[in-house]
Parts: sequence; C-alpha cells; structure tokens
Amino acid sequence: MTVRIFEVFTSIEGEGILYGTKTLFVRLAGCPFTCSYCDTKDSLPLDSGMEYTMRQATDLIDETLQDYTYKVNFTGGDPLLQHNAVALLAGHVRARGVLTYLESSCFDSDRFAHVLPHIDIAKIEFKTSDSGFVTKMRHDKMIGEALRCLELAVGADKTVYIKLVVSSSTPAGEVRRLASAVFELVPREAISGFVIQPVHGSGAPSLDHLLEIYDLIRPIYADIRVVPQLHKIINAP
Repeated sequence: MTVRIFEVFTSIEGEGILYGTKTLFVRLAGCPFTCSYCDTKDSLPLDSGMEYTMRQATDLIDETLQDYTYKVNFTGGDPLLQHNAVALLAGHVRARGVLTYLESSCFDSDRFAHVLPHIDIAKIEFKTSDSGFVTKMRHDKMIGEALRCLELAVGADKTVYIKLVVSSSTPAGEVRRLASAVFELVPREAISGFVIQPVHGSGAPSLDHLLEIYDLIRPIYADIRVVPQLHKIINAP
C-alpha cells in the first residue's frame, strides 16, 4: 500500500476545541469537494504532494514528531479519501503514545468507521448549503453522512466536537436546524464542544450575524464557542 501526502509539519492547532496545542499535521493529498472558503487548495488535486510507501510515511512521521507534541492531526484535502492508509498511520501514532485527531468533511460514514478505531479525537463538520461543498441536490445526503459519523464517534466513546464554518451568506435558520438534528441524535453530554468558525477574509460574517447564530444555538447547547482560526492570527502554517 502507498499513501499520497501533501505535507507533514509541526505547528500550533488553530481551530476547534484544542486550539493552541502543539500539533503534528499530516496533510493527505486529494479532496473531491469545492468549498468556497478552502484555504488548502494546493492539496486538493489527487496527484498533489508525494507518494510514499507505508514504511516511508511512518518514518517521515517519526522523524518529524517533536517532543511535547499534544496530538497528530490527520487532515487534508480529505483524509477519508485514503482511509485505509490513514487507519494504518493513525495506528502507528497511537502505538507511540500520541493522541490522534481526524479532521474530515465526514463525507463517507463507512470510511469513517474504518478509521475510527485508531482515532482519539473526532471533529464532525457540517457543511452549510452556502459553502459550495456539493450541489444543493446532494447536500441533504452529505448531512446524513456527517450525522452518521457523529453517531459512530459518540457510540465509540471518542472525544467528539461539532464544527460549522460560517460566512456572511450562511442561513441562520439552517444552522439552527442542523443543531437541532445533532441533539436529537446524540445526548448533549456526549459532545465536547460546538464551534462556530467564521470565514477569514472575503465572505467573513459580521459580528451581528455571528451573534444571531450564537443565540439560536445557545438554548440547544450551552457550550457553544465562536473560534476564529488562530494560526492565521499568529502567522503560523
């Protein structure tokens, strides 16, 4: 088996509930989706990055892993596109005693289930209809896949949190419906956080829009946070 990796590097986690932690990022190459706010477009082509054998990939991770690294983040692109390889790489990292973190669009619950036994922390991301993730005709199906991934992660007793990227055009009512669907499916105490991540730069939401969305979710789930991308603020990769 081989794996296509775009880059491996150490930085500060800039998103989610574990922002500020020292993290080794393993960015897998390839993503079939077209999110308008994607900030890693160079990694989207299936032939981007370099191809490695599994031995070469684990050696690369071992060589790059620094002392006091809190977790290894498998990101992309979308790591589920190479789910078999990610499962093996994550298993290798866990054997070294380091936490593993999966950052995916959760587009395929079967692939997610294959990787999940080797993952400690799962970010479940719901793409809103304005994201350009998929066509409107396919959007409901993708939300269903993400909900199934959420159910699997909670059932496996993983550390799980929800993430929504919000732009100036994100419908507040849609966010409310997503939050309701989440907590009709899983208990509130099973979730470690609900993060609203504002788009950075073009399309950034106003403060009023963020407050509107916050106020819609707060009665459903108390531990909601608006968390901008820290790494962009501190000029980290």
